[in-house]
Amino acid sequence: MALDEVHRYPSWSTELKNIYDDFPGLRVIFTGSSLLQLRQGTADLSRRAVMYEMPGLSFREFLHIETGKEIPLLSLEELVTNHVEIAIGMISGFRPLAYFADYLQYGHYPFYLENKLSFHRKLNEIIQVVLEIDIPQYENLPAATVILLKKLLQVLSGYVPFKPNMQSLSQRTGISVNTLKNYLVYMENARLISSLHGPEWGLNRLSKADKLYLHDTNLMYALAGPKQDIGNIRETFFMTQVSERYRVSSAPETDFFVAGKYYFEVGGKSKSKKQMNNLENGYVVRDGIEVGHEKFIPLWLFGLLY
Repeated sequence: MALDEVHRYPSWSTELKNIYDDFPGLRVIFTGSSLLQLRQGTADLSRRAVMYEMPGLSFREFLHIETGKEIPLLSLEELVTNHVEIAIGMISGFRPLAYFADYLQYGHYPFYLENKLSFHRKLNEIIQVVLEIDIPQYENLPAATVILLKKLLQVLSGYVPFKPNMQSLSQRTGISVNTLKNYLVYMENARLISSLHGPEWGLNRLSKADKLYLHDTNLMYALAGPKQDIGNIRETFFMTQVSERYRVSSAPETDFFVAGKYYFEVGGKSKSKKQMNNLENGYVVRDGIEVGHEKFIPLWLFGLLY
């Protein structure tokens, strides 16, 4: 039995628990589009259901849809060790970089296949559902909260990625600092934003974040329009693709510290490694190149990690 949008059914998790207990031979597959509502029912289904969170399309998956080509899944170690050979082998068959700009704008969510021209409008509609229904219902928030959540996301979309100053953000939005911290956690749980921390961080997540990002580049284009800062786009792409499988932290020397081992500085095709000369595992990630060399790695390759 298959159930779609199960979270819209009242007491769905209790009903599924009863089905599991009363009909042990029945196999049930259920899906839902509200991550927050599905999480809410996890307790009722503990030890009964195996829950999966399906991430947005990686660049690798987008390439497969667009070209029909089977593209191998890479580990981070394979990528940094053999990136030259991997890139040369791929571009001999087709040019992945030719699809990169499209992916940044609309490739993270598979419903782009329905209509590319209306993609950002539909994505904005989904964002509104998250802000107006999913978050308020899940956190039991008053209706007036919706206006503040929308204002906060609007402000964030114009500045991310940036180092959050809670006092300044509070003044811009009119939201108290303590409430602001809660709202940011809600948005991160709903996959609207992502936070970057230092290698050592505990339970106090967003209040000490070194940087805040929108969750993916498609959200950037949907919320802030086509004129995006290319540096912000590059960092957000790297963050989204790599953090799906590896822990990504901030570092004083570089943009990112990944898996407790590798340092990465993200930039354009002329980005140098001057600031990383003393880092044994330091690499420059360059946008706009098909093939790298030595410790210079093409940005698009990091889209093949999941």
